[in-house]
Amino acid sequence: MSVATFSVEEDSPTPADAGPACALQGTPLAAALPGINACVHCGFCLQACPTYLTLEDENESPRGRIFLMRSLLEGTVTPNDSAVRTHIDRCLGCRACETACPSGVPYGQLLEATRATLREAELPPLIARLILFVFARPTLLKLAMFGSRLLAATPIPTIMSRVTGRAGFGMAMLASASAPLERDMYVAHGNGEHGTTAVLLGCVMEGLFTETNRATERVLTKNGYEVCSVPGQGCCGALHAHAGDLEAARKLARKNIEAFEKSPTEFIAVNAAGCGAMMKEYAHLLQDDPAWHDRAAAISARVRDVSELLAAAGPVPGGRMPLKVTYDAPCHLIHAQRVTLPPLAVLAAIPGLELIPLRDSENCCGSAGIYNLIEPETSDAVLAPKLENIADTGASFVATGNPGCLMQIGAGLLRSGSRARAVHPVDLLDASYAMQVTATTD
Repeated sequence: MSVATFSVEEDSPTPADAGPACALQGTPLAAALPGINACVHCGFCLQACPTYLTLEDENESPRGRIFLMRSLLEGTVTPNDSAVRTHIDRCLGCRACETACPSGVPYGQLLEATRATLREAELPPLIARLILFVFARPTLLKLAMFGSRLLAATPIPTIMSRVTGRAGFGMAMLASASAPLERDMYVAHGNGEHGTTAVLLGCVMEGLFTETNRATERVLTKNGYEVCSVPGQGCCGALHAHAGDLEAARKLARKNIEAFEKSPTEFIAVNAAGCGAMMKEYAHLLQDDPAWHDRAAAISARVRDVSELLAAAGPVPGGRMPLKVTYDAPCHLIHAQRVTLPPLAVLAAIPGLELIPLRDSENCCGSAGIYNLIEPETSDAVLAPKLENIADTGASFVATGNPGCLMQIGAGLLRSGSRARAVHPVDLLDASYAMQVTATTD
């Protein structure tokens, strides 16, 4: 299927010494020209791109979109061209193309620069603007998360998840955010032998996955880290950056930099893959701000996915849990951060757990921040093969380390009638530690 009006010549690599941008001087896209020039249109990205595989359209591929980016700079298409915006908006931003690219094209940065440039010509859809408005304002965000948490505690989301369409899927996402594990609480003790770490609480994680944040603090302590609280932290800015609202993303980044500078821990543990990728790229986000660039780089250097810290410490084995689990790799963990083995080490620390390989686990689930709310049809089409592959494993739990993925996959499982549930790897390890304590007490 195709709604595109553009095509890419497969054998027309762009010379590295291409002329300077002329049509959109002074825009974020013009500043990203060196990254565009790095693309030689080899096509290795095609089979890694979920929208290309789903829609079978060259313009829905990374090299097709890079061709459109160049066309914007050359003036052969304009920022208010609806077809250009359609193809750029349909990108999930999963960055699987970066893993496949032999030329090191920084596609994620190119996408953000393009969306920021297009934003100057036309604002995103109303629902996107509303979500970004709320996430940039701590008071509104707390109210929204509080209301969502209250609703999630009722049977309403589960009942409403049966409704067809986007409203039903949204309710299913909320229902899937409720804790899928029954576990006893325990007091974790540690001596800080592996260093000190702060924890990014995040917005969705602290708002809807509160218990996962507490589990993160417990398992880090159990594995020899001294966990320190950091007041004043907030949203990492990832949703805004991905949507092209770079100024809002920079404002949120500066707030977090200030907060974490006041707590000079060795590490900053992040249990949300998208947030971790964003914080590790704060230096790029603030590259043109002399007052903040070095400070951003120092913060980025301290950021670790929670699985990285746990794998470095062992992790300590827990109590026996005879469960069938499959692991789905969040895009911004495997492709943006290139973290692959640590989450598997976390799951391997649980005795009795049977880890069943998931076919195409590195492929996107279709969540991509707020993408599933803006491009629901494409999101559903990308999710469908993921659900089929999960069903083939026969696993009871799908472990994945990102809130968007947890809700997207969880909602898909719920609406398909599957008994499998999505869960954060840290929650499984935390439950294992609780069982170990219970067994010792008994």
